[in-house]
Amino acid sequence: MLTQLLAVQLNEEDLSLVRKIIGRDQVFAAENSKEALHLLEHHAFIDMVMIDIERSYLQSLQLLHTLVYRSQQEPLRIVVLGEQHLLQEKKREFDLDIVTILTKPLQETQLRELLERAVLKQDADAKQQNLQEQAHLFNTIFYQAPIGISISHRVDLGVEPGREQFDVNPMYEKITGRSMEEVRRIGWPTITHPDDLPGELEYFKRLKQGELEKYSLEKRFIRPDGSIVWVEMTVAPLQASDSRLFAHICLMQDITKRKEAEQLLAESERSKSALLSHLPGMAYRCRYDAHWTMLYVSAGCETLTGYTPDQLINNRDISYNDVIVLSYRQKIYSEWKWAIHENKPFELEYEILTAQGTRKWVWEMGQAVFTDDGDIEALEGIILDITDRKLMEQNLAYRDVHDLWTGLYNRRYLEQLLLQDIKARKRSKRALISIDLGALNAKSIAYGYQYSQDIMKKVAEELGILCNDLAVLSITHEYRFVFYLRSYDERQTLLLLCKKIESTLEHIVSLERIPYGLGVLEIDESNQENIDQLFRNVLIASQRSIALYDGEAEACFFDESMETEIQREATLSALLSRIVSGKSPDCLFLQYQPIIDMRTGGVCGFEALARLKSSDMQVIPPLHFIPIAEKTKLIIPLGDIIIRQAFRFLKQLEEQQVMDCTVSINISAIQLIKEGFAEYLIRLMHSMDVNPACVCLELTESIFASNFQEINKVLKTLQHKGVKISVDDFGSGYSSLSRERELCVDELKIDKPFIDKLMVLSDDQAITGDIISMAHKMGQSVVAEGIEHQRQLDYLRRNNCDKAQGFLFSKPLDASEALALVAGKNALRFYENLFK
Repeated sequence: MLTQLLAVQLNEEDLSLVRKIIGRDQVFAAENSKEALHLLEHHAFIDMVMIDIERSYLQSLQLLHTLVYRSQQEPLRIVVLGEQHLLQEKKREFDLDIVTILTKPLQETQLRELLERAVLKQDADAKQQNLQEQAHLFNTIFYQAPIGISISHRVDLGVEPGREQFDVNPMYEKITGRSMEEVRRIGWPTITHPDDLPGELEYFKRLKQGELEKYSLEKRFIRPDGSIVWVEMTVAPLQASDSRLFAHICLMQDITKRKEAEQLLAESERSKSALLSHLPGMAYRCRYDAHWTMLYVSAGCETLTGYTPDQLINNRDISYNDVIVLSYRQKIYSEWKWAIHENKPFELEYEILTAQGTRKWVWEMGQAVFTDDGDIEALEGIILDITDRKLMEQNLAYRDVHDLWTGLYNRRYLEQLLLQDIKARKRSKRALISIDLGALNAKSIAYGYQYSQDIMKKVAEELGILCNDLAVLSITHEYRFVFYLRSYDERQTLLLLCKKIESTLEHIVSLERIPYGLGVLEIDESNQENIDQLFRNVLIASQRSIALYDGEAEACFFDESMETEIQREATLSALLSRIVSGKSPDCLFLQYQPIIDMRTGGVCGFEALARLKSSDMQVIPPLHFIPIAEKTKLIIPLGDIIIRQAFRFLKQLEEQQVMDCTVSINISAIQLIKEGFAEYLIRLMHSMDVNPACVCLELTESIFASNFQEINKVLKTLQHKGVKISVDDFGSGYSSLSRERELCVDELKIDKPFIDKLMVLSDDQAITGDIISMAHKMGQSVVAEGIEHQRQLDYLRRNNCDKAQGFLFSKPLDASEALALVAGKNALRFYENLFK
């Protein structure tokens, strides 16, 4: 019978008949569509719905459509009751396999036939579903099994082995590397390894003849790429209804990895003896006693220790403990004791003494072997010769803290020593003394790297004589030595060591003409924590020593003023960088000091003087920032800015109709010798429409001490274009009058010290007039700078000096003040009263 039935809108008579035939407990009744759907949701086993469509016709049709749709998702039989003429027009909309139409009034015979057909259909469906589930289960096992499966078809017993028809699962294809179609076409004997085929064919023959119930074996298949796969295979017959037919099933598992492991194990066993015989040391088994009594020793023992295995076994001639260097014996015993107690491997490096009396480094690795009762049965392990490795490690350790060329300690070692003393909180006075031989870098360029290295080695050897436990010498840089005094009493001790350093190096540096600096830094609790800062400060002191004493050996102690000076230089360098990058363009400006024509007393030119304005609006003169600009190579872009500002001022003079006035611009040697400077300046004058005859370049005379020919060539190019060349500070530096005539210059500027001496010397004593006379004889005009007093002016006029400048006439002026100075008809005759 049906499981459960839902009656919808049936009258009392029809409902009673249904309950009578099916059973009251199997029938649910609903008065409307909403109630029917509710019952279906809560009773999953309802598999038939009977609807009286004459009651609430439209709602019933709507419910009917809903049920038809639902039956597509799950099994459901639908029975519709109604008059024939009402159902005729809707019949074509019903799926007759799902919906059964019964006319009213409902008949018992009609209802029973309907139910019997439903039961038969249900049984058939159940059987079909069971077959489908079994087929699905078989397919799942066959296609998803983790082992290879092949099933032969029922074929004649006379068919040649391997030519029968069969199916294989995906794992079979994966193991063999071949598709089912390929295996069917060529047969399994073809892909079986030739060495395994005869034996399997014999097994297969006996299986077909019924002599074997099944057989299992390990065999090899050959994959298409020629590789081999090992399988463990079981073959058994399948029952066939026709005795003339034979079918079988084959199950196989890939055991390639297991076979490889077995092969490796076998090879391991074979190579064990070979390994022990070629071991760079020895394998052993010994007792856990004071002598390490050997029970087994491999043949490598003799190479390692110089003793044969027989000499060591059972301590016949010598115990292994006696082979160990005495200082390591207690350490080895303690480490073994700990390893045994913790049940961990033993591992230690130590030294042994061979039969020949030589020492070797060895590395022992071992493990205790315990009995079932937990007692120590023996110790087993290997002892390897690591002498070469230890020598390499020692060499690397040496290299890590030593300079390889001089053999002195390096900076790393000195840092470690300083840290060690800091952690020890030593109260004794300590200090660093730096010997700066940076000038050797220039020497190496001139004479080669080997030259400077030989000097460094000589210096290291000489300074090494001054070393002791409290005075450690290190090389911390390519051309810098540092003494670390780990303890001293008073500053006089430091000065005494510095004198010894000077005396020691005197014959080397004087012979090779190498300037060097001595910097001293005293270490205390206030500065000891920052080691990098210690090195930096002592470097500052040594470099200041070079600057203060011009390379003469004189110790310079570091103080806070040096740090302040360094900070000032760093601040100025940062400001110059901002100016060059365009971030602070207003911080650099020019002032212009008038140059007076000594014949007329009028202004004939201006010297452009660069000024720097700091963040606190303080004006910084060139002597403070130009050296920094030259040191940092910022002078090149900075010089370009200065030249452009001076040219703009020159154009402003032209706009005021001041046509014969020159502007002198100070040029650094770094700018001048830069490749293409002359061509660049000429292009710039052309682009800014500047008259070259109104441009004067001022150079310090020291610039001619080197690269004379190259510099003179540049000056000649500029002179040819009309640019005037002036030698600034003449008489204070190079002053080679023998080459003065060769210089491509137009005028000389007498250095201020010569002008100052005119205040104390008589005309007969002063040589300034002689300088003017010599310059005139060489065709050059003369400018005197730094004039502050009338007496100086009068002397210069008497000696026919051409031009003058100084505070007697005017201090340097801003551009607007300078332009106002030369404005008007008598623009060039402001200082006539000084010449009356």
